[in-house]
Amino acid sequence: MSAMTKKEITRYLKAKNASALFKEANLVRQQYCGDEVHLRGIIEFSNFCRQNCFYCGLRQENAKVGRYRMTLEEIMAGAQKVCQLSIPTIILQSGEDFSYSIDGFCKTIQQIKKLNLAITLSIGERSRDDYRRFKEAGVDRYLLRFETSDEKLYARLRPGHHLGERLQCLDWLKKLGYQVGSGIMVGLPGQTLESIAQDIFLFRSLDLDMIGIGPFLPHPNTPLAGDKNIDIEMVLKVIALTRILTQNTHIPATTAVGTLDAQGRQKALLCGANIIMPNITPMQYRKFYEIYPDKICLSEDATTCRGCVEKMILAASRKVGTGFGHTLKTQKFVIQSM
Repeated sequence: MSAMTKKEITRYLKAKNASALFKEANLVRQQYCGDEVHLRGIIEFSNFCRQNCFYCGLRQENAKVGRYRMTLEEIMAGAQKVCQLSIPTIILQSGEDFSYSIDGFCKTIQQIKKLNLAITLSIGERSRDDYRRFKEAGVDRYLLRFETSDEKLYARLRPGHHLGERLQCLDWLKKLGYQVGSGIMVGLPGQTLESIAQDIFLFRSLDLDMIGIGPFLPHPNTPLAGDKNIDIEMVLKVIALTRILTQNTHIPATTAVGTLDAQGRQKALLCGANIIMPNITPMQYRKFYEIYPDKICLSEDATTCRGCVEKMILAASRKVGTGFGHTLKTQKFVIQSM
């Protein structure tokens, strides 16, 4: 099945019964990734953003969101909490917030590195030189989702931007030696099954180390307010097909999938996912990082969240990953001591 065509992918997306597809994806995951589910502790350190993406509640023109920006000291304290919870990877995520100085931010990365954590950044489009400096400071991975490979849809949802700019950033990141992640939203207004098939082919051609797939969840304070949620089954089909075609790429069971469906993350684990990202963002900030509405786990402290996802993993007859969960591609990555 890993050699299927775009037409065949579209046919699977249209199929009413996906049980065989999910079973196949689970077998591929087991063969190429094993039974470990790796934990990534996520800290959403700023919800300021210079962009106006139509689908995102953090868009600059949303005046109704309460803005916050964690200090570097708070970010460091969050990293220490990730260590205390025995989570090997920290994800530092924010809107496109350029208020932090590069020097100060890189120093914080160097301090986090001394905690023996793998570090992932997800802070949007930056210059090649910024990416280089973050890498030299100790960042291992970078997440930059393109959301859709349909150029016209991309330009419509991200006014003033073009898909080629995003792909250029992904190319810079790969050439700088990052483990690179990207991904899409399923259910975007104007998205077709054919464009989703194209997305999956782009995943494979980019040879990504990580792929995040989540549902489009319309935010009431965006231009897409009022659009309908996608069905969980369609999101799971895309996860399963992505697993089958990319084989050993890391794929998370996202919080957004869990928001769409109460058992969403558990279902994702059964059709190809092998990553879960407990939320370690300080409680006083969590409700303001509202990319989409009704996000789950806003009232759970970090310790409770860590325990919850472990139970979820064990209930799926899987085991919690013990290592850093680096790329499973042929190139080997080693945590550097700072």
